[in-house]
Formats: sequence, structure tokens, C-alpha cells
Amino acid sequence: MSTALLAVNWEFELRGILTVIIGVSVLMGSVYLILATNLGARLGFLVAFTALAGWMALMGGVWWMYGIGLKGAAAEWKQVPGRTVIQEVDLLDDAGVLDRPIDFTEKDDSVAAAAALDQELQSEGWRKVDESAPQFGQAEAAAGVFLEEEGALSPGEFDVTNVYEVGGEAYPKPLGSELDQIAFWHKPYYTLVEVAPFEPLRDEPGRAPTAPEIDTSMQRQYVYMVRDLGSLREPAAYICFGSSVVFLALCWVLHRRDRFVAENLSRKALASA
Repeated sequence: MSTALLAVNWEFELRGILTVIIGVSVLMGSVYLILATNLGARLGFLVAFTALAGWMALMGGVWWMYGIGLKGAAAEWKQVPGRTVIQEVDLLDDAGVLDRPIDFTEKDDSVAAAAALDQELQSEGWRKVDESAPQFGQAEAAAGVFLEEEGALSPGEFDVTNVYEVGGEAYPKPLGSELDQIAFWHKPYYTLVEVAPFEPLRDEPGRAPTAPEIDTSMQRQYVYMVRDLGSLREPAAYICFGSSVVFLALCWVLHRRDRFVAENLSRKALASA
């Protein structure tokens, strides 16, 4: 007996299975037992199962509304295969970021090239994200991770100067309105992060390091990412829809049974009369 108790305490999988079995037996079983003693075994089971389906539908609706409970995959930035870190401005059109290449002269430094690229991106439909927007900080953090993974730049060696985004529009929307309650699909959401490398910092014993400054002699680098919006509310939506269908079907079965019972009782009344 003591060995079995120790196994339950240490084996987390076994303890979880037993907890679910005991919970179902005590909570649902007790309700079914009370209904069965008053309505009969079959009718009591039908009523208990209908109530469970209705409760699951309500719970799924609350989970779906607030994004809690049983969750799916969370939203995250993902790499564009083979085109994540672009270290030269001239390669942006080859990577599919631009529809047409930009002609740069040898006199154009990194600042002039970035300004020309800014105009070209906005003319092709890219939106410039404001530095105070939450999307800017999220894209900046994700770009730093990808730069470090690719070995292009290390943390503290660059500054994020601009963030651009395109796509992500949800559809369908009735008559072009802003109502997105039925907009279950969306276009791919791409983000381009522009980073500017810093000049090498002075590291002399006994002296404070210099403040980081952008090196205008080095080209800006770009991180091309796609936003995976995930499936955070999908499991809750499936529970809500599935439980609602089961609940309505069981309600119809109960209604059909009541009609049969009423018809049989009326026949008995007529026969006795």
C-alpha cells in the first residue's frame, strides 16, 4: 500500500490521470446518480449529458472571447527561409522585398541609401511603424534574436532605425466596414527591420567607454520576418462550436421524447375514458 502511494506522489502522469478520473467520477457521477434516482438511468444520463454539453459550450465561448483556458499556438515572428538577414541594400529586390531595384551611386552613403529605400518602400505599399508603437519594440526584439542567431551582429553593436510592415489585412469584412467578427482569414504579415551598426567603442583602461554612434560608412542591414498570428483561440472555438451542436441535438432528443410521452399519455387517457 505504501509503495502504491509513493508511486502516485512521484509519477506526475499517473497522478494527473487519477485526478481526472476521480474528478469526473465525483462531480459528474454524483450529478448523474441523483438524476438517475429521480428520472431513471437512461433519462438521467440524457439530461446530465445535455447539461454537460451546454456547460462546455458556455465555457468554450468564454475561453474564445478572452483567449484563456485551452490555448493554441501563440503569435510569434518567424524567419523567411534564406532571406532573413539581408546585409546589403542592393539585395532587397532579389529577396523579394522590393518589386524593382534601386539605383545607388558610389557617392551615396548609408544614410542616403536608407532615405532612398524609405521612399521606395512606402511607394510600394509598406507602412512605416512609429517608434512609440508596440509593434516597433516587438519587431526590434525579434530582429535582435535573428541577428544573433545568424552571427551578423551581436547585442549592443547596432541600433534599430526603422521598422516597416506590409500585409496582415483580415477578411472578409462586409461592405468594406471595420467589423471583423467574421474576418477569420488574413493576408501574410511581413516586417522589415532596418538596423545600423555602431562604430567600434573605445575600450581603454581607466577611461569610460565612448557613447555608441552609428557608423555611416557601413551599410544598413535588414531583417526580413513574417508574423505567424498563431491559433490562440482555435481550440476554444472548436469546443464552443462542437459542444453547441451536441447540446442542440440533445435538446431536440429530449423535446422529441417529451412529445412521445405526451402522446402516449393522451392515448391512455382516451382508452380509459
